[in-house]
Amino acid sequence: MATHQFEPDHYFSTIGSHPPVLRVQPGDSVETTTVDARGHDSSGQAVTSGGNPMTGPFYVEGAEPGDTLVVHLDKLLCNRPYGWTRTMVAPNVVDPEQVPNMPWPAEGQELANWRVDNEAGTVTLVEPQTSLGALTLPLAPMPGCFGVAPDRGEAISTATSGPFGGNMDYRGFVEGVTVYLPVFVPGALFHIGDGHAVQGDGEIVGTGVEISFDVGFTVDVQKGRRIYWPRGENETYIFAAGNARPLDQATQHATTEMIRWLENDLGIDPVGAHILMGQTVEYDLGNIYDPAYTMICKMPKAVLP
Repeated sequence: MATHQFEPDHYFSTIGSHPPVLRVQPGDSVETTTVDARGHDSSGQAVTSGGNPMTGPFYVEGAEPGDTLVVHLDKLLCNRPYGWTRTMVAPNVVDPEQVPNMPWPAEGQELANWRVDNEAGTVTLVEPQTSLGALTLPLAPMPGCFGVAPDRGEAISTATSGPFGGNMDYRGFVEGVTVYLPVFVPGALFHIGDGHAVQGDGEIVGTGVEISFDVGFTVDVQKGRRIYWPRGENETYIFAAGNARPLDQATQHATTEMIRWLENDLGIDPVGAHILMGQTVEYDLGNIYDPAYTMICKMPKAVLP
C-alpha cells in the first residue's frame, strides 16, 4: 500500500475512458487537488475551462467490468479562503406562476461571494448585501461530481449523472464516507472534482459554495461483486443513489439498488427486506437542477441484522 502525491496539469469536463493520469494498486491512497466548477485553482487562477472539470482519471490495477470499486474519502479540504454561488433558485423547482416573480439577477450580478474559514469551520456571505447580513453557515465540504468511466467508451458530460456516478451533488458524500461504484472498464478510471464548501439539498440554485479542494482518497476493488448504481456508507447509514429524470425514475433506481443490497449482500429474505424498508427507509434529495436528478435511498444501520 502506497500513498501517491499527484499534481494535475490538465482536467476533463467529461467522465470517460480518458488516458489515465496515474495507475494505483488496490489499497493505495492518492493525495491531489481539484479546481472549482469554473476551472479556478487554489490561487484563484483559471487553469482550465469551466463546466465541472475533473481531476483524473485514476487507473486502479485489477479492476475489471463486473467488479466494484471502493473509494474511501479520506480528505476533503477547501484550499482557498473564498467561494461563489448563484443567487436564484432554479425555475424548475417552483410553480410556473412564480417564475416571473423571482429575483432574476441583472447581468453581472448572478453570483454571490462567500468567505471560507477552515479554522473556524464556517462559510460567510460577503456579497451581495441582503437582509440576511453576514449570513454564516457551518462548513461542510463535499465533492459535487465524481465517478468512473461509463461503459462502451462513452464520455459523459460532468453536468449530469448516471450509473457511473457523475454530478450527483449529494451532500452526504463527505469526508469519512466510503463510496462503492460499479466498474465498467478496465481500471475503473476514477474522476473527482466540483468541490463545494457547503450546499443545501438538491443544489437548487445550480451551485453549492463552489471552491477548489485538497483531496485524499483510498481505493480498493471487490472482485466479482456486481452493483448497478453508486452506493455509500457512513457510521450510521448505508445508502444508494439513483440518477435519472424524472425524479420518480431516480427514486426507482435508488430503491431497487437498496433492495439488491439488503437481499444479495446482507442476506435478508425478500419479504423481510420489503417489510424492513417499508417502515425504516429514508430518502434524501441529491441534485434536482441538472439534466439527471439524484435520489438517495438510505437505511439506518441500527435496524440491519
